[in-house]
Amino acid sequence: MDNFAEHIVKKELTGSDKAKRIIILVGGIIMTLLIAGFAILMLGQGLLPFIGLILAAVTGYGTYYLVTNMYVEYEYTFTNGELDIDKIIAKKKRKSMLSVSVGKFKEFARYDENAPEETDDMTVVFATNNIASEEYYADFDHEAYGNTRLIFCPNENMISNMKKNLPRALRAKMEESEE
Repeated sequence: MDNFAEHIVKKELTGSDKAKRIIILVGGIIMTLLIAGFAILMLGQGLLPFIGLILAAVTGYGTYYLVTNMYVEYEYTFTNGELDIDKIIAKKKRKSMLSVSVGKFKEFARYDENAPEETDDMTVVFATNNIASEEYYADFDHEAYGNTRLIFCPNENMISNMKKNLPRALRAKMEESEE
């Protein structure tokens, strides 16, 4: 029988993300309107108005593209000991971020003030919803990233499925901390 779990986490926008989105949106709208207004004022001047309208359309589309790409989700898929994490941008593009065997985990626990500090040689992979109370971390060696820390938000079903494939010492440590 396969050991399978899947979970999708929507990244919550931070205050700075919201500010960036507003600045991009307002700036893009203003630039689009200014360029379009300039093009309309130049009617009868040959190709200049046509180029201006094309530039206004490109600016408008660029604004739309940047704002919609700020919507990010992470999909965790756990199958028979393998954890795959994909990043989904604007519900259109999917990018594979990481694939790791849970059996390679050196540490796996709730990500809180008791978590060990990241080291300088560590690659940190964030695949989280930015809600600290739901975050877990896993430390492991990865072929491409080297010494790696994954910060993510698995649900209870995924955690229980992952526990079955953790190294024995780590599984015992988790069970001990739950008591």
